[in-house]
Amino acid sequence: MVFLLFPFIDPGLGMQKPQDLVPVMATPNGTLVHPVYFLLVGIPGLGPNIHFWLAFPLCFMYALATLGNLAIVLIIRVERRLHEPMYLFLAMLSTIDLVLSSVTMPKMASLFLTGIQEIGFNVCLAQMFLIHALSAMELAVLLAMAFDRFVAICHPLWHASVLTGPTVAKIGLAALTRGFVFFFPLPFILKRLSYCQTHTVTHSFCLHQDIMKLSCTDTMVSVVYGLFIIFSVLGVDSLFIGLCYILILKTVLELSSLGAALKAFNTCISHLCAVLVFYVPLIGLSVVRRLGGPTSLLHVIMANIYLLPPVVNPVVYGAKTKEIRSWILHMFSQGGR
Repeated sequence: MVFLLFPFIDPGLGMQKPQDLVPVMATPNGTLVHPVYFLLVGIPGLGPNIHFWLAFPLCFMYALATLGNLAIVLIIRVERRLHEPMYLFLAMLSTIDLVLSSVTMPKMASLFLTGIQEIGFNVCLAQMFLIHALSAMELAVLLAMAFDRFVAICHPLWHASVLTGPTVAKIGLAALTRGFVFFFPLPFILKRLSYCQTHTVTHSFCLHQDIMKLSCTDTMVSVVYGLFIIFSVLGVDSLFIGLCYILILKTVLELSSLGAALKAFNTCISHLCAVLVFYVPLIGLSVVRRLGGPTSLLHVIMANIYLLPPVVNPVVYGAKTKEIRSWILHMFSQGGR
């Protein structure tokens, strides 16, 4: 999503293969030319042997992300006492992470294991749309969770009346709608461009900026729309998440008891971890890209930021949320008998 203007670009790549170019439409500026497929690099700077062995931990990460997020969704679904705003938002977050990991990791594992780099032009655009739209939905849910913590800590008497079941459902629908509406035009904007130069995508999956840079025609509309999304999605959500935590911190510091302050702030730890997992790789990727230099371990980690939240979030919430942790321990104890 917001990562669309901050991809890792390795200028030393030279993995292009001969491509079939297909004229698709005549326009006033000439005929649009699209490749049959793009070529995915994998992790820039690493050879096929290293890619092959990295496929196994990647498969483990995918299994962990799938089982962890699915477990959280099912626990919240069957445990009626968890039908509260905080846990309902967590179920939304886990559902998004479940889909996001399925959009990126299987194709990436196939690339590492088989070395087949090709991804169809339309398939690449569809993957790009899903990655960015799902990331926007995840950011909206993180904002909703920050608002939930703000109301619970700063205005506890209002919490039950403000965040009712229908309100939570409407917030979830709004997050889904915004992610779809904002990013639905992107594939069509990119299809209005011609791709007559290199067709190598410098990631293990397709991102907006990465595809746009492959065009040999004017990309002004794509650039402007990308900036619009950054300011209207990342900018607005980041502003309100920060504002919520400033007000939470102000309220916590005004509490007379240190124990009460720590207890109140402890309810925000899991959400803060999720926010950091979302933002730190984004900021790090931007810094790494601007510093340039040869491929390093830092480049490798930052270039695959989409893998982190779906894997880390269920671990964080499973460890820090007492109700979910107790339910999982209970299931294990029942299974051991």
